[in-house]
Amino acid sequence: MCGIVGVVSTSPVNQLIYDSLLLLQHRGQDAAGIATANGSTFHMHKANGLVRDVFRTRNMRGLPGTSGIGQVRYPTAGSSSEEEAQPFYVNAPYGIMLAHNGNLTNSAQLREEMFRRDRRHINTHSDSEVLLNVLADELQRASGGKALDPDMIFTAVAGMHRRVKGAYAITAQISGYGLLAVRDPFGIRPLCIGSMDTPTGKEYLIASESVALEGMGYTMDRDVAPGEAIFVDLDGKLHSKQCADNPQLTPCIFEYVYLARPDSCIDGVPVYDARLRMGDYLAEKIRREVPAGEIDVVMPIPDSSRPAAMQVANRLGVPYREGFFKNRYVGRTFIMPGQAVRKKSVRQKLNAMGVEFQGKNVLIVDDSIVRGTTSFEIVQMARDAGAKKVIFASAAPPVKFPNVYGIDMPTRSELVAHGRTDEEVARMIGADQLVYQDVEALKQALRDINPNLREFDASCFDGKYITGDIDEAYLDRLEMSRTTADREGPSGETERSQLHLQRSSNHE
Repeated sequence: MCGIVGVVSTSPVNQLIYDSLLLLQHRGQDAAGIATANGSTFHMHKANGLVRDVFRTRNMRGLPGTSGIGQVRYPTAGSSSEEEAQPFYVNAPYGIMLAHNGNLTNSAQLREEMFRRDRRHINTHSDSEVLLNVLADELQRASGGKALDPDMIFTAVAGMHRRVKGAYAITAQISGYGLLAVRDPFGIRPLCIGSMDTPTGKEYLIASESVALEGMGYTMDRDVAPGEAIFVDLDGKLHSKQCADNPQLTPCIFEYVYLARPDSCIDGVPVYDARLRMGDYLAEKIRREVPAGEIDVVMPIPDSSRPAAMQVANRLGVPYREGFFKNRYVGRTFIMPGQAVRKKSVRQKLNAMGVEFQGKNVLIVDDSIVRGTTSFEIVQMARDAGAKKVIFASAAPPVKFPNVYGIDMPTRSELVAHGRTDEEVARMIGADQLVYQDVEALKQALRDINPNLREFDASCFDGKYITGDIDEAYLDRLEMSRTTADREGPSGETERSQLHLQRSSNHE
């Protein structure tokens, strides 16, 4: 998972991109990068770390220009190399800088194709660099080496769509021409565009989430359609075209559960409203499965489960309390590289206030359960704080399958719900009872808000991979490559990337 941004302005954009990345920091805390275009010259700075740590005054002064792109990223386990920070650059043809959110599922095949057929060298293990070279190759084919025009660019994007599989939302700067933004034909990862009228002309900002547009004073115009390409030339003129043969909006449902900021709106669904509706449906299931009077208090695990928990409490007529308090300076635990580190970080991240737990039957609501490590620690914290009974509820269905589209979720063997019943999972996390959201209820929660959303990528819940190229053999290779990489350490990175381990760089 990551956050990307692209902008064409009439004034210097370095501060604008920096501030936009701050608003997307929740999508990636491992590395950050900005690339600007000043005439036909690119300027770039990127490094591991938070946005505020990567960029200093001297770095910002070195990023002149009125257009540019930026990215924040999360790492794949064991893959936090600074070389894989984005944007990426290729010098031929034309010179292109690219930032990517998603994950390619055929990157190994494309890498081989790039080397043998197209004589293009991929210098890192990132599939984002593979995607960049595919785009560059298609631009070369579409233009024949001549000066570009929008039609040629759209022809190149159409060629890229035909070759690439997986999830990809990208922003790219083409030297001397302008800004290109593309969303994959399924619209798995979010991307939206906003504009601002200024005395010197119209400006455009494209970002992973609407919060980046609104926070910078831009009006959100719309979401980028699946398969669509948007090109803004250096004069500020916008061109757009549907470049996919059979586009189908199938957004990642986990964006609404956990990844996106609650004040964002994705594909016509305000994330906060979606989480409230998840709470409504979850409350109905809890009512069916938990005897009346068994719950004294409802508590969320901050922050993303708070809206659902409030609705659960409201629907059940049970008091809502904040019993867990969060240290905001510890990273997300489900994507940390080592199990021991992950276990330790839970206690660093959360603290239980005993007065809210003592002698009570507590219903804890979390957004999801992945490995179960965090959930186990949370249940133990509640018991240590004096809870008489702990019922655990997940606003998401059981996570049973890996996500191969850009979220660094574990392999099947690491997923606590894979191959286990709800009762078995409850015992593993130490809860007296466990209630999961139903998959169809989760989907309906979103359809209630936007009836035009008919399909979703819910592969981590139902095992249905919408790109059509994921089977048991693929997942077996993924699991084997990850096990090998974890055992070998950094030396296993090449194998892991070639088997398309979803990387949080592009990703994740």
